Amino acid sequence: MDLLRSMRIFTRVAEASSFTAAAQQLDITTAQASRAVTELETHLRTRLLNRTTRRVALTDAGNRYLARCKEVTALVDLSEAEASNAQVSPSGVLRMHAPITFGQHYVVPALTRYLDAHPQVRVELTLSQNVPDMLDEGYDVFLQITTSTLPDSALVSNRICSMPSVLCASPRYLERAGVPRTIDDLPKHACLQLVTAFFPVDRWFFDGPQGSVEVELPPGRLRVNAADALAVAVTDGLGIAPLPALSVQPLLKSGALVRVLPEWELQTMTIYAMYASRQYLDAKIRTWVDFLRDFVDGTLRTERA
Repeated sequence: MDLLRSMRIFTRVAEASSFTAAAQQLDITTAQASRAVTELETHLRTRLLNRTTRRVALTDAGNRYLARCKEVTALVDLSEAEASNAQVSPSGVLRMHAPITFGQHYVVPALTRYLDAHPQVRVELTLSQNVPDMLDEGYDVFLQITTSTLPDSALVSNRICSMPSVLCASPRYLERAGVPRTIDDLPKHACLQLVTAFFPVDRWFFDGPQGSVEVELPPGRLRVNAADALAVAVTDGLGIAPLPALSVQPLLKSGALVRVLPEWELQTMTIYAMYASRQYLDAKIRTWVDFLRDFVDGTLRTERA
């Protein structure tokens, strides 16, 4: 027995005081309506309707049960509407995870604008260098950085942007130590190292005029696992370091940093938004991913202008 269907049929019969009228309204046969109510009474072990050849009437138990049926079916209808609306109108809590540097420079500014546009959404954002277990940790979407193809996964990936890293130094350091003219000059300099899952700590990989080049590094005086922290050390003149181009554009434009060997770029990283499924995708996830991609693209074009 389909209990919810039987409750709906019973409610319509009770309101119409007729099996025939209720059946016509529901586009079923009178026999189907009668059988559904009979099965419901058998399930409950209670008579809900008194039947005569001319009409039906609620019993006392039936009258009480009718009130509950209306509450239940109304709640089910509301729940279905809310669930369906989740694919149309962004609402509810959006739980997301992002790498620290990208999160600070792009995700948070994008979020302030996204939340203005979607007042029914609330966000819980976690910034860290770790790649989360999305399902175990309860995230709706997380951002993953990779220098290669993504590993096979049941998750959906949606590309946000590509992010090359560039060598930078402060004018003060270059005045003191000299400007590197070729890749071969780098081991003679104070090479500060960004420690991430994407770069080995003892070498840099470049793409440039002569193709791909690998440079072995001397032991560095400073290793840091956050690009923003490393940018502070570079700006203070401690040495040369690879920094994400997306996050150092303002420092380069202001002159606080200078690109070293500008014809070369370190290996490009790609940022993907990861989420569970394309099917019945919640509107807040879909709209956020689209919004972030457009925001980053617009910001990059402005910074490069």
